[in-house]
Amino acid sequence: MEALVKVEKALEEDLCDHCLGRLFAQLGHGITNRERGKSLRIAYAMLNTHGEERKKVPKEAETCDLCGDLFDELDKFAELASEKMDGFEFQDFLVGSRIDPEIEEREERLWTDLNLNTAEPIKSEINREVGKRVQKKTEKEVDLGYPDIKAIIDTRFDSVDIELSPLFVYGRYKKFDRGVPQTRWVCRRCRGKGCERCHGTGKLYQTSVEEIIGGPLLETVSGEDFKLHGMGREDIDAKMLGNGRPFVMEVKDPVKRDLDLKELEKEINESEKVEVLSMELTEKEKIQDIKQTRPDKTYRVTVGLEKTKRAKFKKVLDELRGSELSQRTPLRVSHRRSDRVRKRRVKELDLVSLDDDEAVLEMRCEAGTYVKEFIHGDDGRTQPNLSEELGVSCKVEKLDVIKVHYP
Repeated sequence: MEALVKVEKALEEDLCDHCLGRLFAQLGHGITNRERGKSLRIAYAMLNTHGEERKKVPKEAETCDLCGDLFDELDKFAELASEKMDGFEFQDFLVGSRIDPEIEEREERLWTDLNLNTAEPIKSEINREVGKRVQKKTEKEVDLGYPDIKAIIDTRFDSVDIELSPLFVYGRYKKFDRGVPQTRWVCRRCRGKGCERCHGTGKLYQTSVEEIIGGPLLETVSGEDFKLHGMGREDIDAKMLGNGRPFVMEVKDPVKRDLDLKELEKEINESEKVEVLSMELTEKEKIQDIKQTRPDKTYRVTVGLEKTKRAKFKKVLDELRGSELSQRTPLRVSHRRSDRVRKRRVKELDLVSLDDDEAVLEMRCEAGTYVKEFIHGDDGRTQPNLSEELGVSCKVEKLDVIKVHYP
């Protein structure tokens, strides 16, 4: 009976069927709010029939006091949204809306006056009903989670704003140039504006892996900007070889999404500084996987050192293999990383070659191991280290990542 009383009070308001039905949207499923509103009027008349007396079905208001007949404009909003989305490539979409604050205030007052907890906000119904019409016009699917494109309708001014979801491309990259950083380095002096130090470029390095991959991708999709998310990073002077480093390239505001990734790979690989492979479209969640996964890495290190006997060298490697390192933040990065001691393990350590003043090692380490510091000791900040164990000064001449142990 309580619900009937609330319906009776709601019928005293001058409401359209949409707004009436929406007040009780959580009671029953499978019908629209407009159908629910019509049904409530009929049901009320039937339930209040006594003997020969028949009550007339309460009529829908000619002008809705709540929405101002906003629902009469659904087709227009759908047309505006469809036209605005035309020219963008997308597989799925979502409609949003901005409603006159006065309408939303009237709605909330009505909920309070009727003591309702079954209502649906007007914005939700506008979004859904316009979305149905846009779906029919565009023959694209609605995605309530992470759509390619959003059309935000301002019902006050009959305007539509477009929001494009970023495009995400997963792949692996190899880097062959020892003078190329992974990401763009903005000049610290001018903060990207351009100065004498950076020769007016705003950057400390002419290019980066990020730019070599992101530039062609950005141009292909007509986007606004790009960002590389790598599974860790190699030093600027280190090569990235082997199976490549996993990455996700994020492109903001892409107009196009239909890509020939094989052709794009060919274009990027013409740089000869970087090679990409296994590129594929992916979802935003892949970035979290890339950032949180910390796989082992295998390195090839060319070490410059004083003459030492092969037997002693192999003995020291046997002793260091499998050891846990205590690595205090290296001096070379102490200006940008917290000063603390990190525990890392050297899992494999093998001698590839040894000459009078040079040795080549291959070593598999846990993610985050400071390989250079393991070799030269960093003034004792890494313990144990190769230099102290051999009793001779060691210097890293070359460092290459030859495998990232990730599926």
